[in-house]
Amino acid sequence: MALIKRLGWYLVGLSIGIVFLTFFLKKKSEETGTEFCYFPNCRTLKDIRSKPISYSDKINVLLTNKTLDSTTIARFLNDGDIDFGSSDTKSVPCKTYKIEGLVKEKEAVLTVVNCTSKATIQNLEITK
Repeated sequence: MALIKRLGWYLVGLSIGIVFLTFFLKKKSEETGTEFCYFPNCRTLKDIRSKPISYSDKINVLLTNKTLDSTTIARFLNDGDIDFGSSDTKSVPCKTYKIEGLVKEKEAVLTVVNCTSKATIQNLEITK
């Protein structure tokens, strides 16, 4: 009987601790903007966002013509899905990633060259 009582108190304490940690870590992540990226897609997008971003001539033309805006690029870099199969992740020193997302409700692919010191938005292809 003592073992069941100990196990009960252990589970009560464990559940209180888990609830406390959940609220504490959620509040801390909201205040500091910390996000926990464990999957390759999230880690890669976070790495690209952490660097200075430059635009190729093609992207500058799209930005000038108002065909594309910076919020669309930001949406790609926050919510996009990286197609690792068609991306060049083995090249040195810069890796090339194909990020899938939406532009004006149409599917598109953004090509980003990710170097150690900066990321360059190379191209935007609308697929459908």
